[in-house]
Amino acid sequence: MRVSEIFRSLQGEGLSQGKPCIFVRLAGCNLNCLWCDTRYARTGGREVSVDEILDLVWRLNGGHICVTGGEPLLQRAELLELVKKFRVHGYTVEIETNGTIDFRRLQEYASICMDVKCPSSGEESNLDLLQYITPDDCVKFVVADRADCRYAQAVIKHYDIAGEILVSPVEGSDYAAIAAFIIEQNLPVRFQIQLHKIIGVR
Repeated sequence: MRVSEIFRSLQGEGLSQGKPCIFVRLAGCNLNCLWCDTRYARTGGREVSVDEILDLVWRLNGGHICVTGGEPLLQRAELLELVKKFRVHGYTVEIETNGTIDFRRLQEYASICMDVKCPSSGEESNLDLLQYITPDDCVKFVVADRADCRYAQAVIKHYDIAGEILVSPVEGSDYAAIAAFIIEQNLPVRFQIQLHKIIGVR
């Protein structure tokens, strides 16, 4: 598998925010979001076998794993093998994805956090995938302004999303204005600022 980095930190976002977590960041992405904060993972990385990844994760001594990117589902066949082995070894696993590639085969072994791309990103997700989100999964909207908030509102209204819905401001955006929109519109979401950026860890 093409791996950008493997490290242990606190989960900064999603359903497991604040929990100690081992991150397996895979290299390569099929999108180019304008506000991407992990551009280094869009290319490069090094080839690491599934067994080598298991060994590296075991050495980090944790129980929760987040597979992220880049876009991890670009390596879907190998990723499926990896998450199956993680489950056998007793890990809980979440996969962060940009919502452009079908994730259904992985849901037996990992929870999904689908990042729905808003207009400010310059990219689009496949909204048809929202029908496959389960109560064990979550959907995240990274928003930069009111236009993004209105887009998220329209998607939430149109699609019956079974998992928890998170709204996360782009770093440096007007957090208070986004929070005010959520309150004014009574959106059925959880407002979430990226914790790892606040406390200064990766």
